[in-house]
Amino acid sequence: GTRRMAKKNAIVRSLPSVETLGCTSVICSDKTGTLTTNQMSVHRMFICSKGDGNDLQLDQFEITGSTYEPKGDVLFNGAKFNCSDRSGLVELAECAALCNDSSLDYNETKKVFEKVGEATETALTVLVEKMNVFNTDKSRLSPHELAMASNTIIRQKYRKEFTLEFSRDRKSMSAYVTTATKGSSGSNPPSAKMFVKGAPESVIDRCTHIRCGTQKLPMTPQIKQEIMKLVQQYGTGRDTLRCLALGTIDNPPRREDMDLEESKKFGSYETNITFVGVVGMLDPPRAEVVDAIARCRDAGIRVIMITGDNKNTAEAICRRIGIFKENQNTRGKAFSGREFDDLTTEEQSEACRHAKMFARVDPAHKSKIVEYLQSHGEITAMTGDGVNDAPALKKAEIGIAMGSGTAVAKTASEMVLAD
Repeated sequence: GTRRMAKKNAIVRSLPSVETLGCTSVICSDKTGTLTTNQMSVHRMFICSKGDGNDLQLDQFEITGSTYEPKGDVLFNGAKFNCSDRSGLVELAECAALCNDSSLDYNETKKVFEKVGEATETALTVLVEKMNVFNTDKSRLSPHELAMASNTIIRQKYRKEFTLEFSRDRKSMSAYVTTATKGSSGSNPPSAKMFVKGAPESVIDRCTHIRCGTQKLPMTPQIKQEIMKLVQQYGTGRDTLRCLALGTIDNPPRREDMDLEESKKFGSYETNITFVGVVGMLDPPRAEVVDAIARCRDAGIRVIMITGDNKNTAEAICRRIGIFKENQNTRGKAFSGREFDDLTTEEQSEACRHAKMFARVDPAHKSKIVEYLQSHGEITAMTGDGVNDAPALKKAEIGIAMGSGTAVAKTASEMVLAD
């Protein structure tokens, strides 16, 4: 049996778990990379072009191309658009290039562009190349040079001093940069700036201003509402886009006033943000997922999707892959991490009897969910790939690690999916 499984790239690390596998009654699955392809690409974005009080004009752009190839057009009202014409788009590209540790690489053997780093960040790297905000002539560039041409220009314009890494409590990250601006008397001291990217609700909450064209206008509750309405449309529409908000902090705290060892304090440095724009990424479901979920249902196995994504986006994806029916009421079946935390212990236990989706969750929630499911007599399989998934993988009867995951996750699991 294990040999047959190995041929299908399911490597069993503990033999007794094969027996347990046959009795599985609940599968808790990650979304990104497990139910979806993790081939992210930015499909849409919007910025503010004009503003007056609470009156806004939000301009939306579509981006063609869905692979990591850095070729594609930015369309405005269906026509090809030159991104250098809008200062808001230039700033959005700078933010996307600098709040980013990934890069693109051209694989000579396979003749394809490949990601180096996180899929989400690589999608932003590709977007920057497609936007080409400095109108770089790329006609004579080799594929290797094409991969990072526009990103390199932005990364040379600013010097990244340090990064405030992403944390789940503030759901954002930022890059602290300096620019050496030369004045008539030689060079002025470099001026500091921060670029921020993160979950829209979290970033927009901390915005005090909004960039509209070349103006910087005060952010109001009505404007926040209007932006979030459009974000929700992106997340629940036909494409179920995963959204990220981008912004800048024009007068950040001085470097010496920041405690870079204590991530709990990072949120207090990322305040007075000026909203720049939102990008919507597509992470399409794997082709075989719909059939796999239907077969699980026929076998009496409940599939629960667990994701760090926004609840509306997660629900829309669940409908696309068949965890929820098209018009099914999800009340009592779908929870965000915060909603789950607000329940009493009894209510949490009861919620796990019927739940099919948890969104915006922390690894600690995963362990809790497994405990409640086990207390109801369920045999639970849990997928994961990160170091922080290890406790839940260990706790579940069957921990399933991804082949691309960390060594810690693989060690804590009973099974590894090699592909």
